[in-house]
Amino acid sequence: MLPETPWRMEALIRLLLGALVCVLAGGLMTCLLRLARAGTVAHPLAAWAVIGGGMVALGVALGLTRQPWQFETMRRRLTGLVVSLYTGLVLTGVAQRLVPAPAGAPGPDQMIIAGISFQGMTLVLVSLFLREQGLRWTTAFGWRERPWRAMGWGALAVGAVLPVAWLLQLGIVQLLTRLNLGADAQVAVQVLRDAPAWTDRLPLGIIAIVIAPPAEEAVFRGLIYPTIKRLGYPRLALWGTALLFAAIHWNLASFLPLVLLALVLTWLYERTGNLLAPMVTHALFNAVNFMALQLVESH
Repeated sequence: MLPETPWRMEALIRLLLGALVCVLAGGLMTCLLRLARAGTVAHPLAAWAVIGGGMVALGVALGLTRQPWQFETMRRRLTGLVVSLYTGLVLTGVAQRLVPAPAGAPGPDQMIIAGISFQGMTLVLVSLFLREQGLRWTTAFGWRERPWRAMGWGALAVGAVLPVAWLLQLGIVQLLTRLNLGADAQVAVQVLRDAPAWTDRLPLGIIAIVIAPPAEEAVFRGLIYPTIKRLGYPRLALWGTALLFAAIHWNLASFLPLVLLALVLTWLYERTGNLLAPMVTHALFNAVNFMALQLVESH
């Protein structure tokens, strides 16, 4: 049984909007990194101004997501949030045109920025969200509910789901190749393959194994899934969160394997009532894939 912690809808919406703002800010930080390293840029002053203006707009938007929406001030704050978020989105697009990305996969530093701005900041925002609700991670996500049993279930589950996910992805890759649709690996996988040294790969491994699992499990299984389910839509909660979880990884070949993983993660949370179970499965799933990639690339 899931923990009995119904979330305030407006606080959950503000959390998700805050995560979106942080992702956009990560895009601007990547543009700033490319601008600082670029030898020549067509309009450097304009690029600096656009990036600076975008960061200010997104900073305002993030600040507005941290303020509760009271009825008396909701219209004014929503208007300010929409205007600042839209401004930041437009300026991010302009910055990416002024400082275009080089051909090929992004570098490790850009992936680190992406990981910190998404998963890293999501951990921070979830912690602030729980504090606003008067809760801690232990009580909000059932961490005290037979934790060793939950982690044991999580470790067993990864042994069952991983081979199936690998076989499913292999079949999809072969199908896409035959259909000439392209079967590129995830961007993170491409970056790991191209990373020249372990000092480049280690931060990516930390993000994938240590930071991403608790952040993504807190949002998808811990917050979004039970909220939709308690509204009376259990099937939408199950399949909607699974499809969304797979979609954010933005890779056709791994989409169905990730849907399968998400369904298993939700089942684990339902069975144990403890978010540690899907967190352990998620972390081990990423760890085994990370180590397998290192072994393949070293031979």
